Order: sequence, then structure tokens, then C-alpha cells
Amino acid sequence: MIARARVRTDLTPVHSVSARIRTALVRVLLYLILIAGAVFVSIPLLWTISSSLKDPGDVFLFPPQWIPNPVRWDNYAKAFEQMNFLLAFRNTAIISLGNVAGSCIAASMAAYGFAFLRFPGRDAIFLVLLSTLMLPYTVTLLPQYLMFRAFGWLDTFLPLIVPTWFGGGVFYIFLIRQFMLRVHREISDAARVDGCGYFGIYWRVMLPMVTPALLTVAVFQFIGNWHDFLGPVIYLDSADHFTLTQQLQRFQSVYYAEWHLLMAGTVMQIIIPLLLFFFLQRYFIQGLVFSGVKG
Repeated sequence: MIARARVRTDLTPVHSVSARIRTALVRVLLYLILIAGAVFVSIPLLWTISSSLKDPGDVFLFPPQWIPNPVRWDNYAKAFEQMNFLLAFRNTAIISLGNVAGSCIAASMAAYGFAFLRFPGRDAIFLVLLSTLMLPYTVTLLPQYLMFRAFGWLDTFLPLIVPTWFGGGVFYIFLIRQFMLRVHREISDAARVDGCGYFGIYWRVMLPMVTPALLTVAVFQFIGNWHDFLGPVIYLDSADHFTLTQQLQRFQSVYYAEWHLLMAGTVMQIIIPLLLFFFLQRYFIQGLVFSGVKG
């Protein structure tokens, strides 16, 4: 018995070391897979940056020339000038920030109503609202265009901003509502006892508690409008109102495309969304995770 006990005591560290080795190997393998996946996903971005610094004839060389020789930094200056970048940047920022403000305010108010207010047919209305997610954008495109034409809003920013102030978007309402459902009703009841009305509870209690969800909506909406091409093409006709995506189209024609300048303009366009996601990714991921969990 003593010998067996000694054998077991001696083997215990061996098993512990082998378990640690297996855990380390699994972790290293997982990291290698993630790094390989990140590199694979980054290839289009790396090719875009590389092509933005090349001569026109070197863009489609095969095998690809990843390090440009020579490096053409003046491609960015040419793209900046031909795109009228500052004006297009201003127009894009106005549309994007207008949509962000409208989505956060309107969607959060609607979500608060569906989460905390009791009224007849609330659940049925919410179900009908969710069913509209199945409607493709092209179904409502023509009626919206005719309506905005009747309003005299063509070639203005209004058709691209105003709709988000009336509801904020079905998906965003659902996202914020799910986040609000995690908030215990006792908190709103305590605020009501202290004299807060419905709007006071929404503004002073709910909005600070659903900040991650609001930031998630802001990131989604900003990136979606920053890269939107179809909407501006339909409603904006004047060059003074063109957005960055419309200006990028100027580098393409029926017979010729200035790919090196197109890539340079694309890199300048995506810098703002990349920085936004980089600094807000913590709140962005938190909002996505918590919105699907009911407390």
C-alpha cells in the first residue's frame, strides 16, 4: 500500500505537467489559427493600401507586388484634389452624423416604449414591426422616391437624414429594447416614486444605462451611411452635394479606370470608420453581447 501510494504521488506531477503542456499546445494552435485567419481577412485591405502607392501599370501585376517600387505618395495628393475631398467629407459627415443622432434618439424612445410602457396591442405591434425586416430595401425605394419628389426634397440631404428620425430603424429598436429588458423594473419604479415622469425616466435613467447599446447603434449607423452609395446616387445630383462614395466613382469610366487613385481615395475614406471602430470596439462588442441576454 505504501509503495502504491508512493507511485501515485510520484505520477501526480507528471500528469499535471502533461496537462499543462496540452493546454499550452491547444492555446498556441488556437492563436496560430486566429492569426492565419486575421492575415487572410486583411489581404484585401493590404492589397488596397499597396495599390494606392503604385504606378498605374503595376496595380495588376502577377504575382502581386506587395511592396511598391517606386512608392508614389503623390497618388494621395492627386486623389485628394480630384475627389474634392474636403467638400465630399463634409457632405458625408453631415449625412452620417444626422443619421446617427436620429437613430439613437428615435430608436431609443421607441425601444423604451416597447420595453416599459403597457398599452393595448403592444406585443402585436412589435411583432408587425419586426416583420418589416423581411422587406428588402428595393420594395420601398420607388414609393419613397415619389414621396420625396412630391415634397421637393430631391438633390438635398433631407431624404437621406429625415427617415431615421421617425423610428430610427427596426433592427436598432430591437437591439436597444433587448438591452433595456435587462434593466430591472424596480429602478424605473423607484424613479417614478421620486417624481420622474415617463420622459424623465427615459432621459435620466434609461439612456445612461444603455450607453453600450447606443454606441453600437451609432457605430452601425455611421459606418452604414459613411459607405452608402445607392442612397446618394438616387437623391443627389449636384456635384456640391456629392459624398465620398460618389466622388470615388469619378475614377471609373466606361473605357478607363484610374485604379491607383481609386485605391488611394478608398484608403482615405475608410480611415475614419477604422478609427471609430478601434476606439469604440469595447462598447460595441459589449452592446452586441448584452442585447441578446434578458436579465
